[in-house]
Amino acid sequence: MSVDLTGFLAVVVVAYLVPGPDFLVVVRSAADSPARGRAAALGAQTGLCVHMLAAAAGLSLIAARSPAVYGAVKLLGAAYLVYLGVRAVLAARRAAREDGTGAGAPEDGPAHGRSGFTEGFLTNVLNPKAALFFLSVLPQFVHGTGSPARPILLLGVLDVLIGVVFWFALVTVAARLRTFLARPRVRHRWDLTTGWLFIAIGLTLATTAP
Repeated sequence: MSVDLTGFLAVVVVAYLVPGPDFLVVVRSAADSPARGRAAALGAQTGLCVHMLAAAAGLSLIAARSPAVYGAVKLLGAAYLVYLGVRAVLAARRAAREDGTGAGAPEDGPAHGRSGFTEGFLTNVLNPKAALFFLSVLPQFVHGTGSPARPILLLGVLDVLIGVVFWFALVTVAARLRTFLARPRVRHRWDLTTGWLFIAIGLTLATTAP
């Protein structure tokens, strides 16, 4: 079997450049601290690994063909994004009530890293569109006869690795926002804006047909 590597790379690069829920999670985490941003990036790519392995095992195909399963995953993912948004909005309002105290960028630490990883992981693993990517997009770049499982798996691994490089580069850029976000008023607006974006994305995911 042959693989259209050039076409695949073009699609993957564009997919990462188009902002989505994982993009917002990584940027927000990186603005809190570089370690948290890197943890969120690794969490997001680990979530993709789950979809990749599920596709290889045929589980994603079952989920995609079952409206009930697909709908349940979609609603769980939407609910989690809304949860992240509500938490950010409440944090902004709480900081405003405290006259801006405590609104600076959080410190680095293991707890923050674990939290960032969890957010990145859940955001991607509960995104049914990520599963459909491995089922419907990757096979288009595999040609020939025989089982496509192995080349699709290899393309999936390449996708994940490209994502790690992209996210880590993004973390380096986004981490520069820390000093700017240390200003209480700026932090307040940042939390409100990203919070409402999470809520909007979650509600859109919940109401959009597959």
